[in-house]
Amino acid sequence: MSEILNVTGSDYTGGSIERGESSVQRDTGALRRKYNFGDMISELALAQDPFFRFVSMVGKKPTDDPQFKFTEKRSSYSKRYAYMADYSSSAISVPGTNPDHADLTPAAGNVYSFSFFTDYSKNGNKQNVFGKTADYYEGVGADVQPQFFLPGQIIKVAYFNTTGGTNGTSNGYTLWKVNSVDLSTSANHANVNATCVKGATNVKFHDSTDAASSAPLSASSDTVDKTEAYEPYKCYVVGTAFGAGTGYPETWQDQPYTTGHGMTQIFKTSAVMNNTDRATVLKYEGNEWARIWKEKLIEHKWDIEQALLFGNQSEAYGTTEGACNFISTYGNAFSLNTATKTQDSFLDDLSAMLDPRYNNASSTVFFCSTAVYNWLHKLSGYFANNVEISPNFNADFAMSGKKKVFGIDMTTISTIYGDMNVARNVHLDGTDIKMLGINMKYCAYRPLVGNGLNRDTGIYVGVQTLENSGVDRRVDQILTEAGMEWCCPETHAMWT
Repeated sequence: MSEILNVTGSDYTGGSIERGESSVQRDTGALRRKYNFGDMISELALAQDPFFRFVSMVGKKPTDDPQFKFTEKRSSYSKRYAYMADYSSSAISVPGTNPDHADLTPAAGNVYSFSFFTDYSKNGNKQNVFGKTADYYEGVGADVQPQFFLPGQIIKVAYFNTTGGTNGTSNGYTLWKVNSVDLSTSANHANVNATCVKGATNVKFHDSTDAASSAPLSASSDTVDKTEAYEPYKCYVVGTAFGAGTGYPETWQDQPYTTGHGMTQIFKTSAVMNNTDRATVLKYEGNEWARIWKEKLIEHKWDIEQALLFGNQSEAYGTTEGACNFISTYGNAFSLNTATKTQDSFLDDLSAMLDPRYNNASSTVFFCSTAVYNWLHKLSGYFANNVEISPNFNADFAMSGKKKVFGIDMTTISTIYGDMNVARNVHLDGTDIKMLGINMKYCAYRPLVGNGLNRDTGIYVGVQTLENSGVDRRVDQILTEAGMEWCCPETHAMWT
């Protein structure tokens, strides 16, 4: 340190070496010892910082570079769906008829052409998330051309009987066998020539740009709805059909990988003590240095928890990414007003978050503020306390038990989508964030470790000598380097 600041309540004065100022401080002792705490710091005041406790115990992945890179893989097998942009009943190569404009009666053997797009990127399979404005939509430059259509496939195309749909509910579906696929005409559309296998009457194909429809997304200003709202508009691959001896079919190659990078962050908490105070026995807590030492460790851990929740990754400032910032950017965002939120609407949120086609988040922990923690207990305990029908009756949303996980009090709430593991996090109190649903399998605490050095949480005692006065300048420092790694943002959610 080039400069030491005055500390209130200590027998200590500070000055700057660069300015030639003198400094006097009494002996702190143990000048050459380094106390490495490692995981021990997370043992202090467990309930105060549950997120740091979890990631330090189950998600510690040391890195040997303060700026580390990682790769995310998003498999495409569950995303072989598309939305219709245009069609042609005469099967022209570039269809240009907007759906929903006329009644159709496709029959088996009829040949049509369709133009399709998706609501996710074909590179890396990056997708929109609920509650945000659309990143991937029909517009130019959205990188949403379907790559998976192949000759010989059978595709399912749903339809409405009325203009604009019937409250988002389709009236049936048609089946088509793909004859050919053209990806060269448009960067965002796949043009598909297909023969009808199963027809219908009074058909209006789903309109991709009809303002009366809730889907699909056609502009960057659209706010993403829940997955269920888009289902009636999706065209799915439902198998293939080939004749005997027809040879090897065409194939396609997806690009499921995206890369990102994280930063470690240096946290410092300073403490000062002189030997006179160390040797003095006081009332209540006799060893003042032991008290300060413990308090500073807890203060240090508190700061890490705050950063791991609310931090913003920045190379300029050397800060790591926090859970709230990451989820607000990449994850699902739901609303939660405990005065108006119902059990039914909350289960709808869970349905959107835990859709098995996109998210197998079996390791999700729900960190919530005190108010929401109380609300969940009231909501889940309502059946057990007030509407008990029989000993064999099970509610769809009921508190089923409590347990301790790594020393953290955890409430288990049973829902139709599996058990919710809920932990109170006081750091969310007073913020606009009511609850964080984080899949702990896909986040990590990354201390800097390399070349035989471990920069995890530890205590360092340093000494500097003033050449002009010969007086030792000593300061106790608590120093750590930490970082967060995040993957699969669709597995995380935030309620505000």
